[in-house]
Amino acid sequence: MTEAVSIPANAQPVLPSRRTVLAGAGAGVLAAAVLPAAAARADGTPLGEYDVVVVGSGAAGMTAALTAAGRGLSVLVVEKAATFGGSAARSGAGIWLPNNSVILDAGVPDTPEKAARYLSAVVGPEVPADRQRAFLANGPRMLDFVMARSPLRFRFMDGYSDYYPDLPGGLPNGRSIEPDQIDGNVLGAELAHLNPAYMPVPAGMVVFSQDYKWLNLAAVTAKGLAVSTECLARGTKAALLGQKPLTMGQALAAGLRAGLMRAGVPVWLNSPLVDLVLEGGAVTGVVVEREGVRGVVRARRGVVIGSGGFEHNAAMRERYQQQPIGTAWSVGAKENTGDGILAGQRAGAALALMEDAWWGPSIPLPGEPYFCLAERTLPGGLLVNAAGTRFVNEAAPYSDVVHVMYEKDRGAPGSHIPAWLIVDQNYRNRYLFKDVLPTLPFPDAWYEAGAAKKAWTWDALAGQIGVPAAALRATLNRFNAQAWSGSDPDFHRGDTAYDHYYTDPNVVPNSCLAPVWAPPFHAFRIVPGDLGTKGGIVTDARARALRADGSVIRGLWAAGNASAAVMGHSYAGAGSTIGPAMTFGYVAANDIADTP
Repeated sequence: MTEAVSIPANAQPVLPSRRTVLAGAGAGVLAAAVLPAAAARADGTPLGEYDVVVVGSGAAGMTAALTAAGRGLSVLVVEKAATFGGSAARSGAGIWLPNNSVILDAGVPDTPEKAARYLSAVVGPEVPADRQRAFLANGPRMLDFVMARSPLRFRFMDGYSDYYPDLPGGLPNGRSIEPDQIDGNVLGAELAHLNPAYMPVPAGMVVFSQDYKWLNLAAVTAKGLAVSTECLARGTKAALLGQKPLTMGQALAAGLRAGLMRAGVPVWLNSPLVDLVLEGGAVTGVVVEREGVRGVVRARRGVVIGSGGFEHNAAMRERYQQQPIGTAWSVGAKENTGDGILAGQRAGAALALMEDAWWGPSIPLPGEPYFCLAERTLPGGLLVNAAGTRFVNEAAPYSDVVHVMYEKDRGAPGSHIPAWLIVDQNYRNRYLFKDVLPTLPFPDAWYEAGAAKKAWTWDALAGQIGVPAAALRATLNRFNAQAWSGSDPDFHRGDTAYDHYYTDPNVVPNSCLAPVWAPPFHAFRIVPGDLGTKGGIVTDARARALRADGSVIRGLWAAGNASAAVMGHSYAGAGSTIGPAMTFGYVAANDIADTP
């Protein structure tokens, strides 16, 4: 047994600079700064021994555990939270997986060649080609494996376009899928430990992620009313059958957990990772807190880090990301504080993409931020900066909108963060906003928190949000003229199929654009929120953790938001977080099983 150093519970790791790590240079600096604190004591209280230990019970972790068990390995999942499911359980659970059996059975005209051209065009040369190929080749296999080993089934999200459908290989009708309905009774008492959804489904209804497009339009379209009625009918049927219906992220997490229960895989909740055990340069286990005891779980074959990102670690966000940034603006699971990333770094792993996240324009509502999807895209609204002018295509992919906010705020702090989403009463009379029905007033707490403003004139609204009145008038006059014509030469809103997904088909000639004219006028504070961070441990095409010099850390694999994303700085389509997370969890487990 190698000599080891015990790490105090409150020890703070020494983090090398982002430039040093991202460049892959300065391996000696990395070793000197990180490795002295990395060798956790391997002779602590023994808590068990397994072939594979998986850290984290989100989509990446549970898929890895399910796969390892299916390959005949003994597996343990350790989870920091009192619940399982992580950010995946909170999500809409879109899953972007080209050429999977569900979309091919639905007639989607996808091919491996199309998918490869599209992904390469989206992510660019920054992501190694072999990692892109590994994702595309293993994604369909992963999905079939998960369906064979769990109660999960999936639905094609028909019409949810790839985010850049005009790029080579892009599909205007999309490649995304989502979980089908699951009866929560399949989990028995374990259902009580499922991490709650970010936005609960309305009581008495069964709602799929794809339904929200139409629920937003229930007051103004026949299709919206029909979908609302169908959601209610599903809920009524489930109640009559005594079911506990789950959809979206709740279904995904529950289905994976049910698969682990079938396979006899234990999931230790309230068992946070303290550190990795290093012996002879290889990871041989984990140190965890378990029922008040700090001890060691041995991993005979390998450890998979699937513990999520660092969105709720203020110190890491301060170190790596552009300001302003806030942990309170993220909708990722609150337990995601980068524990697995830091443990990997202490073990010598390089980090990348730490400055980036799965961004989205968000309203900092009291209690929890609201991640805007349809609200900024529906006709009758626009985004303005501190100068009272438009600065972006509001219907663009949400990650792109925040990238523009940061890019234009750089060098002029406060110029674009916060921004303001402005809508009129005609918009409010027609569309759902978050969970507030059309025509109904917004909660007083929104106004008290400064997240929402209301005024009867443009000039009065300008005063409330602190922008020049003359500039806002000019912006609105120009925007309205373009809306009447149906063309946006300034920012090209409505030029792609993706722009039209969350829009109103009754609005012509451009379903993205309608004038802002009917008082009172409403404004909502917009900040750079996120679904989680996307930077983490650098991995290869086999999901193995890598040092800055490209060498492999034996015994350590990573997947999901604890690893640097295969999407690079971009976002191919709905589910570009969960699809790769599950795929590389699958890849990691198979690589462990295939490694002597």
